[in-house]
Amino acid sequence: MRLLMSRGTAGPLTVVIALGTAQTIAWASSYYLPAILAAPIAGDLGLAPTYVFGALSGALVISGLIGPRVGHAIDTFGGRSMLAVSNLVFAAGLLLLSAAYGIAVLIAAWILLGIGMGMGLYEAAFATLARIYGANARRTITGITLIAGFASTLGWPLTTWLATEYGWRAACQLWAVIHISLALPLNLALPRAAPLHQEAGPSTGASQQSGGQSETFAMILLAYMFAAASFVSSGVSAILPTMLVAFGATPAQALLAGALVGPAQVGARLLEAGWLGRFHPLLSARLAMLMNPIGVLALVAGGPLLAPLFTVLYGAGNGIITIARGTLPLALFGPVGFGRRVGMISLPSRATGAFAPLALGLMVEHLGSSALWIGALASVSAFFALLLLRGDQTT
Repeated sequence: MRLLMSRGTAGPLTVVIALGTAQTIAWASSYYLPAILAAPIAGDLGLAPTYVFGALSGALVISGLIGPRVGHAIDTFGGRSMLAVSNLVFAAGLLLLSAAYGIAVLIAAWILLGIGMGMGLYEAAFATLARIYGANARRTITGITLIAGFASTLGWPLTTWLATEYGWRAACQLWAVIHISLALPLNLALPRAAPLHQEAGPSTGASQQSGGQSETFAMILLAYMFAAASFVSSGVSAILPTMLVAFGATPAQALLAGALVGPAQVGARLLEAGWLGRFHPLLSARLAMLMNPIGVLALVAGGPLLAPLFTVLYGAGNGIITIARGTLPLALFGPVGFGRRVGMISLPSRATGAFAPLALGLMVEHLGSSALWIGALASVSAFFALLLLRGDQTT
């Protein structure tokens, strides 16, 4: 694969498979790791699991803070080297985590993992594709989210099996080996970015947007929308079964409904890759932001029986918004400077995503099922922010 891509003969499908696989590894070994390892790590270190999740929250903030600089570097030099270095940072963080016997090393490990996340997760991957394909990167962005959408589906069982059979330290060490032996070669096999003067200019949507609306105002609207979406996604995902039980569902009903989130995300991304892909990404994003409020209304009207409908709508909205994080800025502003813009836009969303589980957890504790309305209102406010953006012609 590397030989073919180095000769420039690789098609977009080959690039999508390589980068999508590398992204799956990156997400499974960082963002999704505490869901399985928080309890054994905390038990071994004599800490509450909250400390491990708190370390993840700190890592998310770090990844957001370095995002603009990472994006600017990718804009300037391309993303292949940045993504490859992220694999080395991930591996170092995981190895350090496996050697942790106290809170100081635990925190140091998650600082490294936060740096790796800022260098190697979706925003960096999207910027890399924008440098390779310019304004035509939309389909490849959708493609890698389709593959990496299975990061938890594949990562959680593997991490669980490793931790059960060999212990959590060996699980971290094996993920580090996977980064070096598989993800690193895949990222190094990506095509070199096109020279800056060969990049396609902004799309039609970008020129129309810039002609009637300032870029700063548009970026503020996007930053708010993605921050609100991240608050809902991270918060609700963390406490979804608890929230459904608060609405009257049995634990079994809540777990069954929660299992539909993943398939709904994949289904929505397939829809975006097909029919919705003919339209401007603003249409997809607006529809996505309405799905969670509609699901809450259905849950209120129908009770626990409609819990599956709520989780399907919620998951579908999440799936599309993940793609919009890359495709919407690309359509509005074009590929030039894309990485820096995405880094700046994503910074608030990393912060809201970091504190959302704690915030919504406290809301459920004190407000019960009414906490879902908080998420619905956040989604509605994001929808109205999108209505203020211009550029809703077909592409």
